[in-house]
Order: sequence, then C-alpha cells, then structure tokens
Amino acid sequence: MESQEIPQTQYHASPNQSQSPPQKVPYNLWGTLEKSLSFKSKWGELNGAMGDLGTFIPIILALTLARNLDLGTTLIFTGVYNILTGAIYGVPMPVQPMKSIAAIMAAGICTGGILLVLGVTQLMQLVYWLVPLSVVRGIQLSQGLSFAISAVKYIRTEQNFVKSKSRGDRPWLGLDGLLLATICACFIILVSGGGNERKREITDADLKELNNNNNNNDDKSEKKGLRRVLYALPSAFIIFMLGGPSEVGKGFKFGPTSIKIVKISKQSWKDGFVKGTIPQLPLSVLNSVIAVCKLSSDLFPERDFTATSLSVTVRMMNLVGCWFGAVPNCHGAGGLAGQYKFGGRNGGCVALLGAAKLIIGVVLGSSIVKIFDQFPVGVLGVLLLFADLKLAMACRDMNTKEESFVMLLVTAVSLVESGASLGFLCGIVTHFLLKLRVLERSNLFLNCGCKEVNNFIA
Repeated sequence: MESQEIPQTQYHASPNQSQSPPQKVPYNLWGTLEKSLSFKSKWGELNGAMGDLGTFIPIILALTLARNLDLGTTLIFTGVYNILTGAIYGVPMPVQPMKSIAAIMAAGICTGGILLVLGVTQLMQLVYWLVPLSVVRGIQLSQGLSFAISAVKYIRTEQNFVKSKSRGDRPWLGLDGLLLATICACFIILVSGGGNERKREITDADLKELNNNNNNNDDKSEKKGLRRVLYALPSAFIIFMLGGPSEVGKGFKFGPTSIKIVKISKQSWKDGFVKGTIPQLPLSVLNSVIAVCKLSSDLFPERDFTATSLSVTVRMMNLVGCWFGAVPNCHGAGGLAGQYKFGGRNGGCVALLGAAKLIIGVVLGSSIVKIFDQFPVGVLGVLLLFADLKLAMACRDMNTKEESFVMLLVTAVSLVESGASLGFLCGIVTHFLLKLRVLERSNLFLNCGCKEVNNFIA
C-alpha cells in the first residue's frame, strides 16, 4: 500500500471566534546600531579612518588660516556628523567640506535647502535613475584625477594655504621633505598594492604560526607568514602617526570655543546664493549624491542606498551646523573611496574618526590649528593621492567604446575651468546623440530588410 502524503490542515477562525492580529517584529534599535558601528577588522577600520584626512585637513586648514573658520566648532559638528552617518548607513560614509562654497554659511544653508527639496520630492532619485552610468563615471574620473593632481603638487612643492599657491620646490630632506613622502608612498604600495580588497587582520593564530615557522626554520612558511603580517599592516595609520608635528608651539588654550549663532545679513544671503550655491549645486548633486550613491552600491552591493537619503542627510548637516559657524559639509565619492581603499568596511570606521574629532574639538578647540599647520603636507598628499586614484579606478567597468567615449569626454570637459556642470551637460547630450544614431541605424536596417523581403516575394 503506497503511503500518501497527508496535507497539513489549515484552521480558519469562524466569524464568531476572535482572530488575534499578526504580531509585529519589534525594531531592534540597539541591534541595528551594533551592526552598523561594529568593527569587522580593528586595524582595518582604524586604518580606513585615516583615508579621508588627506582631503579634510588641507581644506580645513586653508579655510581656518584664510577665512578665520571656527575650527573648534567645525570639528565638534563634523565629529557628530561622522558618528551619525556611520550609524545610519553602516558603511564608511564620509563627511567632507564643500570645496566651492568655502566658508560661506548662507551658501551652505541654501544648497542644503535645495537638496532637501530634491530629496523629499523624490526628484533626486529620478535624476539618479535618468543619468547614464558613463556620465557618472566621467564625473568620478575627473574628480579623482583632479584631486590626484593636487596631491602630486602637495608632494612636490611647499604650499601656502592662505593664498592657495605653492612656495617653491619641496626639499628632499627633513620631516616634511620629499624623501619621507616618497618612502611613505612606496610603503603604501608595498602593503596595500593596487587592488580593491584589504587583507584580513592579524590574529593571534597568525603570530603563533609565524613563531612556529621561525622555530622550525621553514623558509617558505616563514616568508608566507611575514607576507601575511606585512599585507595586514595599517599603512595609512602608521604614516599618519609618522607624519605627526615635530614640535608643538606654546599658547594652547584648552576647552571648546564658544559656540555662537552666526548672524547672516541680506547681502550675505545674496552673495552666498550667487557665488556659492549656484557653482556648488551641480557638484553637490553629481559628486555628493549621485556619484556617492553609485559608488556605495558598487562597493557595498549588499546594502541599499538611495539618492533621497543622501540628499536629506546633506541638508540636515548644513541646516544645523552652518547656523553656528561650522563649515558647510557634504558626502564625497573621493572620501568614500579613500576610506575603503585603506580598509574601512563598516560605519564604525567613520564613527571612530568622528569620536576623535569630537574629543579634539572639545579639549583643544581652535588651538588644534597649531598642530594642523605643522603637519607634513607631503605626507597628506600621499594619502590623498592613493584615495583619489581609488576613486578614478571606478571607471574600469566601461565595456563599450561608446560608454568609454562619453566618460572620457565628460572627464576632459570637467577638468578645465568650466567644471563638472559643463562636463555633465556635454555627457548627457553626447549620450543621447549616440543612442539616436544607433536607433537611426536600426530603423534603416529594418527598412532595407523589408524592401528586400518584398522584392523576393514579388
């Protein structure tokens, strides 16, 4: 007798019986925060936190020396932003000063307001869907090459951040010499290489294995163990600590600077919108939202990123901080690429950086500018160079000649003084012209094919 599968009986509540509502799974806030801020690799996340300092310190130092930026307040607010973005996104989402806006607070508030409207109305997500990938890659490549060129200038020449000019060739010797910068660059290449993935963290088992290999005099195993330890070294953290200031001057004032509400005049609102918001807005939309959203999806495909959420967080950062004198901030594809390059894989990376900024801002305030001013710029240039080369390498997924043509056109136009806005416009027009050309060729082929079929039938 064949065994028959007995179907499971389904019980339905009668109309007279009360049916219990479906239970909702409670939202585990602490579990989410623990997952977002955890360290996948202690040294890796610490090393990744250094990857954005090559961009952050020179810009902040220039604004402090040239435009009297309140550095203490900026460190406090950017530290809080880093912690919050790490908790929200769970990836090393950077917080960077807006390059074109500089220290115009009104421009930061206006730019943030426009981005908020674009985000809440879902228009930013629509723009993200409509912009071709080749145009996004062109913006990323131009930004990566632009900052890489600036990094080479930092390495080769001494910089005057107040006047944004070079002061001559950098000497070979000294703590800020060309020789030290060259050694740091070679060390990063040796440890990190040119690939995407960072080697895993050194464990006690690795050290034990290395010790056993030394005792057994196994040359091959010993070399393999040494390479494993070498490849896992936190190169950016070591270089950052090596490049610390040689001497700290007197005159430090401990404690945070007094935070005050900035009074913005009508003329400042006008100048900020015309001179700051209009030039910065295309760059914020393209590099701070669309490019960051695309790069985040490429680096972390298991996570969900939307242009809407990035627009809202940029707006909230500037809505709060700019009223108290903090520099306008945004997300940046270069910062994300740099932190990923040096090992950042989770939100704990930027949260650690944010905690350090917050502590320094509270303890030292604006006096920290004395340390920043003495920090070897050549070493910062090395960190900036490798971070932006990582960003430029994102364009390697262009598979067709048409996509590569559009990407290179956007890059070439964006690298001139016209900036990313004109490059974006040229890329969009070229992309649709190429699509129209393919469509016309397809229609011509179909028409010719129909005529041949009719002639054959006749």
